[in-house]
Amino acid sequence: MNAALNEFGPIKAVIFDMDGLLLDTEGIYTEVTSIIAERYGRTFDWSVKQNIIGRGAGDLARYVVEALDLPITAEEFLQIREPLMRERFPAALAMPGAQELVRHLKANNIPIAVGTSSSRQSFGQKTTLHQDWFALFDFIVTADDPEVGAAKPAPDIFLTAARRLGVLPGDCLVFEDSPFGVTAAKAAGMTAIAIPDAAMADEKYAHADGILRTLKAFNPSACGLPHLDWA
Repeated sequence: MNAALNEFGPIKAVIFDMDGLLLDTEGIYTEVTSIIAERYGRTFDWSVKQNIIGRGAGDLARYVVEALDLPITAEEFLQIREPLMRERFPAALAMPGAQELVRHLKANNIPIAVGTSSSRQSFGQKTTLHQDWFALFDFIVTADDPEVGAAKPAPDIFLTAARRLGVLPGDCLVFEDSPFGVTAAKAAGMTAIAIPDAAMADEKYAHADGILRTLKAFNPSACGLPHLDWA
């Protein structure tokens, strides 16, 4: 951890990112972007991937098109990508510890929300296998929510989630896997714990309040939350 989390507690609500944090969708994004890149003789690798994790769709598309010098517009990239994603998202699996932590917090009456850069439509596709435990969240805030003006790294998604939960931003804990998501959480005035992709370097998360390599390493009682005995 970067800091002792009890310095930031007690936490009254928890907001979760989704992609790469609750659901293992990053591999799907990588596969689909690689397919598109290869159509134009380009290679999508980690040098590009590490810079787009957590970005909103439009921002991501603009970055990929420019970085790979693709002969298409960002809008065309998204049009090509959409059916490839739609085909794969329903098979997304849960990340280790995600369902257990969500169920634990809900059982102990801790307000919880999802704050994701995904659209409402892709949220539905990704949660196909997980509707039972995603139904436990008090609120789901997506990038195309009418109250969200800008996607991450802007704080809008998290501020909207806190407002709906009825909790002050300073009393919220955010779990994020991306540097952009951590930036959004800190801009919102929240405590942020990073759960990075295994290939991401810790220095990209210097602005986080803590870094863990899996949700199962999280000790809720360190933040004033109910104790959890991980299986």
